[in-house]
Amino acid sequence: MALPINIEDLLQKRKVESNRIEFKKGWNPAKIYQTICAFANDFDNIGGGYILVGVEEEKGIAKRPVHGLAEEELDSIQKAIIGYDNKIKPYYSARTSVEEVDGKSIFVIWVPSGPDRPYEVMEDVTAKRDARSRYYVRKGTSTIEAKGEVLDELREMANRTPFDDRGNSEISLEDLSPVLIMDYLRKVKSRLAQSFPTTPLSKSLEQMELWVGPPERRYLKNVAVMMFCETPEKFFPYTQVEIVHFPGGAVQEPNNMIEAPPIKGAVPAIIRATLDYLKTNVIQEQIFKPKDRAESIRFFNYPYQALEEAVVNALYHRDYQVREPVEITIEPHAISILSHSGPDRSISEESLRAGIRLQTRRYRNRRLGEFLKELDLSEGRATGIPTIQAELKKNGSPMATFETDEHRSYFLIKIPCHPDLVDKTIPQTNKENGIMERIKIVKEEKRRERLLELTSLLKQGDAFSVPEMASKLSVSTVTIWRDIKFLSELGFDIKKKERWMIVSSDDTVDDTVDDTSFCRPFPYFDIPLTSLENFYCFPSQLHCS
Repeated sequence: MALPINIEDLLQKRKVESNRIEFKKGWNPAKIYQTICAFANDFDNIGGGYILVGVEEEKGIAKRPVHGLAEEELDSIQKAIIGYDNKIKPYYSARTSVEEVDGKSIFVIWVPSGPDRPYEVMEDVTAKRDARSRYYVRKGTSTIEAKGEVLDELREMANRTPFDDRGNSEISLEDLSPVLIMDYLRKVKSRLAQSFPTTPLSKSLEQMELWVGPPERRYLKNVAVMMFCETPEKFFPYTQVEIVHFPGGAVQEPNNMIEAPPIKGAVPAIIRATLDYLKTNVIQEQIFKPKDRAESIRFFNYPYQALEEAVVNALYHRDYQVREPVEITIEPHAISILSHSGPDRSISEESLRAGIRLQTRRYRNRRLGEFLKELDLSEGRATGIPTIQAELKKNGSPMATFETDEHRSYFLIKIPCHPDLVDKTIPQTNKENGIMERIKIVKEEKRRERLLELTSLLKQGDAFSVPEMASKLSVSTVTIWRDIKFLSELGFDIKKKERWMIVSSDDTVDDTVDDTSFCRPFPYFDIPLTSLENFYCFPSQLHCS
């Protein structure tokens, strides 16, 4: 059978974590079947693994060109595994495939998580006498015998099959879209794509480990609907994303809202459509050109990669048995992404508050995560939160926050807007008080205090130049320019009580004012005409004294 993933992705450990891949230079059935048992037990709920026989390992990397196996070796291996499979209790048979790599043949054993775990296997399947059976699990990139508490927990896992990996008698082959399946196989460069048009759909799904059960009663797994059904809400109501805008803030103006049409479809389609919507309608870029450097400073109100991780996280880890949509709320100061249910109880409250890395062994939808990773929509296990925080930090934005309740019934991610691009549409009944309130919601404490001090300096009306203000506040002139621009966008009246200098488009002093001239305060703001366009304007727009 062909693999559901491209062989090069396995050899280079792309899209599949290293602890799910084992390289073997030659055929060593005793050790290989211990690893098969460990992958089938899937103690960490990572989705099983792959064993590549005929590939030599060097410092954890596949040595190229591969060592390969002779044709007679391949024949003997395929005959031997039929007997060795009976040495696993309960019975388990892995999927196998012969792959051509670097002009040589290798033998690939795909070991999905077993439906009847825990499994045990003879310590040496080649022993002529009955050898003792043992349980094995993976620890990092190694296979070890399960003992003590690990063995106790392994035995308790029999009834803890993740929801997406369970068979569902309500799903029929007609509910799936062959177009979506073919598109997936083509994108991941699986060899199954070549034979898919001429192969019965049930056979292709069986090879993808989605069509399971005894011959007399076959079942499709829930993940098949999540990935390849155009209307998964038929089986899992409210499999959708709902987006609502509050231009004036959800608290300030709860009745002023704009609701986007619900986004529905297969999970990958929902993710892409949601990200396209946010990219088109929400994400904005700001370009700032300092006078003392050649490079421009670029930042976004929300970095795309952070939103991507948050959206994927919400649809990957949500509980599809809960009849609630993923909700995205867009406010002037932040985007909130709410999903149900919450994180596993194995994640401590301290980890949630820290918002650094949330790691658990119990994945609600491990197969779904595996599919999303093969489509490059997910980076891997426990990397989503660090990626969100890293992208926000790189963008100069405050860190995201995470929230749940004691019952872990929901998970809320709040991604703050960049301080310099906070939406200006919140109406203010009292302009000055409104500006102060807007400054107070700035997340970074140092920046918030600096803005308050700067407004105090500006209100004094003294003839402070930008360098003088930078000196008083112990920051650079570039920082002062950015803060002044931010205050100006909030509506803060920045005036110079002394004289104004009229500067024409060629930056020469002129005593006349017409529609081709620009006005800028001098020497209050020592800013070139090419920078911070809000600090000079056509005379018809002037509000200076």
